[in-house]
Amino acid sequence: MDHADHVGLIRVGVEGAGRRWLELGAGRGAFTLALADLLGVGAEIVAVDRDAGDLANLAATMGRHFPNAHLATVATDFSKALPVEPGFDGLLAANSLHFVWDPGMVIRGIRPLLRPGARIVVVEYDSDSGNPWVPFPFSFTSWQAIAARAGLLDTRLVGRVPSRFLGAIYAAASKLPDGAKELPAAALGSD
Repeated sequence: MDHADHVGLIRVGVEGAGRRWLELGAGRGAFTLALADLLGVGAEIVAVDRDAGDLANLAATMGRHFPNAHLATVATDFSKALPVEPGFDGLLAANSLHFVWDPGMVIRGIRPLLRPGARIVVVEYDSDSGNPWVPFPFSFTSWQAIAARAGLLDTRLVGRVPSRFLGAIYAAASKLPDGAKELPAAALGSD
């Protein structure tokens, strides 16, 4: 996949959701750059990844390609509490949640950082069987159930491309309820 493919995969999920986004597992930033491209001038992205070297490369690349976007990087494990200010318009988790056994727990933990009505965009392999490199993938059908248990609404498929690795990659978009502060009872359990 190239930059145009990354942009095309997440476009429908990102457009119209505001300019301040949190990205989990940004790595070297292929989807971060796609996000910056879609958000345009004034984009504010906080990219989280364990690998400080990858984040440094991402910051340099972002500066060259999207100098009018603001990027902050945080080198930490995204499954733990994040040292960032709340109020994000969106969350992007592209090929990152398949590294955690319970993606719903991660979403519930991140939820207080998102504003009401925020968009959640997930990019994942469309498979429920993992391997050593992608230990815990989840199909779109599984994501629909995980998202519902995490209290997310309007989960829909917004993109899908074939992949020689695990068959296909999809993008899905969900949103937080508008103005809701409390999790629904169904969102309190684990996945």
